[in-house]
Amino acid sequence: MNDLRIRAATPDDLDTVLAFWKVAAEGTSISDDRNGVERLVARDPEALILAEHDGELVGTVIAGFDGWRCHLYRLAVHPGRRRLGIGSALLAAAEERFVRLGGRRGDAMVLQRNETAQHAWRAAGYAPEEQWRRWVKPLTD
Repeated sequence: MNDLRIRAATPDDLDTVLAFWKVAAEGTSISDDRNGVERLVARDPEALILAEHDGELVGTVIAGFDGWRCHLYRLAVHPGRRRLGIGSALLAAAEERFVRLGGRRGDAMVLQRNETAQHAWRAAGYAPEEQWRRWVKPLTD
């Protein structure tokens, strides 16, 4: 897709991003609300990366770097635009960001039940690390 525009999200994009995730993202997160995404963009303005085609949002990825690890979340491509290179372009932008910041390895949160996503991540060169489990504890109600 030659006329794809990759850019960082701004506060003006947040409602569009949240609506997009309802259509394109698998699963939900405790932070999938306006306040959660607003905090992300305020804390790290380059972390939420968008892909647009003809002014329409067609993909997202969150490329968070905490100074130690490079974390990838919310890689989502509009269902009608998959397999056109949008996800690859988003991952390339995220990986470039990580390298620029001194990151050494990217890790991605991928639902076990999402086989389509697993195929996409494998095609991009990522592999699961079976010896690890994600442990979580909600900090708010």
